[in-house]
Amino acid sequence: QVQLVESGGGSVQAGDSLELSCVASGRTFSTLPMAWFRQAPGKEREFVASISWSGANTLYADSVKGRFTISRDNAKNTVYLQVNSLNPNDTAVYQCAQGQAGGNTKTLRQGLADYWGRGTQVTVSS
Repeated sequence: QVQLVESGGGSVQAGDSLELSCVASGRTFSTLPMAWFRQAPGKEREFVASISWSGANTLYADSVKGRFTISRDNAKNTVYLQVNSLNPNDTAVYQCAQGQAGGNTKTLRQGLADYWGRGTQVTVSS
């Protein structure tokens, strides 16, 4: 059974930083691309960032470029999202997603994921 479990969210002030984590189990982690998405209240889920199986390739949404960094540790079956310079527009539930075999950072950006976590809430106040 595949599980993706996110953690690290919280309530912070504008300008603060957080590190989100997603631990995967039940499937070979090191050969699959991973991604982070977010969904704000009343809005559709949107792509945040994706990373290739090796970590060599990454993609970011324009809204987070320069502020967020995605990384992974294949030895720990974990993908991270470092979020800096947070603003109220970043308030959302952040979910990690595991890509398809043969997929890549671009296919994940389109939402082509096999598994999704339940998410961790990030709330940013001004």
